[in-house]
Amino acid sequence: MLSISGITVRLGGRLILDGATASLPPRSRVGLIGRNGAGKSTLMKVIAGTGEADSGSVDMPRGSRIGYIAQDAPGGSATPFETVLAADLERAALMAEAETAHDPHRIGEIHERLIAIDAHAAPARAARILVGLGFDEEAQHRPLDSFSGGWRMRVALAALLFSEPDLLLLDEPSNHLDLEATLWLENFLKSYRATMVVISHERDLLNNVVDHILHLEGGRTTLYPGGYDAFEKQRAERMAQLESARAAQAAQRAKLQDYIARNSARASTAKQAQSRAKALAKMAPIAAMAEDPSLSFDFPSPDELRPPLVTLDLASVGYTEGKPILERLNLRLDPTDRVALLGRNGNGKTTLARLLAAQLAPMAGEITASGKMRVGYFTQYQVEELDAGDTPVEHMTRLMKGATPGAVRAQLGRFGFSGDKATTLVGKLSGGERARLALALITRDAPHMLILDEPTNHLDVDSREALVQALNGYSGAVVLVSHDRHMLELAADRLVLVDGGTAREFSGSLDDYTDLILGKGGTAPAQEKPAAPKVSAKDARKAAADARERNRAIREAVKAAEADIKRLTTRRSEIDRAMFDPASATPQDAKRTMGELMQARGKVEQELEEAEARWLEASEALEAQEAA
Repeated sequence: MLSISGITVRLGGRLILDGATASLPPRSRVGLIGRNGAGKSTLMKVIAGTGEADSGSVDMPRGSRIGYIAQDAPGGSATPFETVLAADLERAALMAEAETAHDPHRIGEIHERLIAIDAHAAPARAARILVGLGFDEEAQHRPLDSFSGGWRMRVALAALLFSEPDLLLLDEPSNHLDLEATLWLENFLKSYRATMVVISHERDLLNNVVDHILHLEGGRTTLYPGGYDAFEKQRAERMAQLESARAAQAAQRAKLQDYIARNSARASTAKQAQSRAKALAKMAPIAAMAEDPSLSFDFPSPDELRPPLVTLDLASVGYTEGKPILERLNLRLDPTDRVALLGRNGNGKTTLARLLAAQLAPMAGEITASGKMRVGYFTQYQVEELDAGDTPVEHMTRLMKGATPGAVRAQLGRFGFSGDKATTLVGKLSGGERARLALALITRDAPHMLILDEPTNHLDVDSREALVQALNGYSGAVVLVSHDRHMLELAADRLVLVDGGTAREFSGSLDDYTDLILGKGGTAPAQEKPAAPKVSAKDARKAAADARERNRAIREAVKAAEADIKRLTTRRSEIDRAMFDPASATPQDAKRTMGELMQARGKVEQELEEAEARWLEASEALEAQEAA
């Protein structure tokens, strides 16, 4: 069990955490949520031991290993594969000792421990995690310094997952991921066997992975059972109860105040009035649950244009002359379209978005756009490039040239920047507030098409919900690139897959795409099967002969898999003998180092798993064929 007791933290004189307390059940998967700036990361750092509390304590079982990603991305000449393998410190130390140990007793202890921690399967497990996070075979063996900061943070995440700590701490793990890697991560975390605390604003992850929600508000924490939807329901019920209690208390206060006013001056009732006055003074007010009236998104609706807005006809686009990233693009966008661009990072989603935004010209083919069309294009770079020394009013005034101060203020007010907030320095705004300001800036002229490239990275769950509602109330076209599946499901009605050097309509649903990414084979909605046609006796005999031939092929597949299983099992035993009893090793194995033997055993284990899977698949197919 993880217990946090009375954690209080002040930063720069401001109270961030005010006696935060919670007891997390063993092996629980907890979503730590709260508004931007509530102190979630501060609390996680205190739990991880990298941050200090002014008071309070964190208690967990003695010897527990804590896993937490540092702020700095890994770098250097090591490869992602090497970095992930090195994250298992015990395995790395035992492997190094096995190469130099001479004491037979110690060598035996090392081998027993390596087998106990399943060290031989580590290379295959490291590779699977890296593949899930988007690293193909070639990328796994490139130097870390050849990757961008975002991809190196993926390596850090892979290393953390590989190390399997007793307490896994994740702070916004999907911020550097695309939709495909986010789906894989969610699936991976579902089966994590130890305690986990994750800060996330991904509604789907919070519903599908966690079993408790730890809500941080006003510096204090409240633990709710269930996922995010269950939390919302329980919190709504709690709000209703608090409002009812506040109303009852207000009525009671009014009654006491009326009695005191009427009876204080009369000698016969003065003592009763004084008694009631003391009761009134001691009556602690019930605080209302915090709401943020400044949270808002309101996209101005454009004037109408005739369709289509944009048409791509066999267009190609890229950055280097003669080397297009995307080719054979055929796409039409109308004023009411809501399109989500799918595909792994690096496949060209941002390139296509820039082509649609007229930031890139086609290398070949044609792009036709309405001459009156205005486009609002949002990227993370715009958030990062805001001038920290200017205010929202100054930013908007520069872009809305000739506009009155009232018009500037009105546009800022659509996005929650009213009153003092409009004159606050950008450097003092939270990440979510800066994202809202960037959205306000790109929509100042009521664009006919919004192109939003990862607009949710700095937004908390409530802000994301507000953004979805604003998009659904917006009358123009929307093109979305996002790893937030909840947003895509609610705001997009067309899916375009960017893959293989082109872009094409994806005919299935987002659930079908999820199944496809996770290897479940779904690519399109299930269709009704046509009725089976009548067949002649000749055709029936031919069908029977074909079935027998298929049975024969399946039986051969079963036998081949059985032979592979036998061969690989024998080979695994040979490697084990070489590790534990070098005198009985084959000449080939006797020449190998301990590291080479461990690597060979891991490869055999992987091939054995594949052979067993082939045998199971063929056996089931044979059983189904014979039962038909």
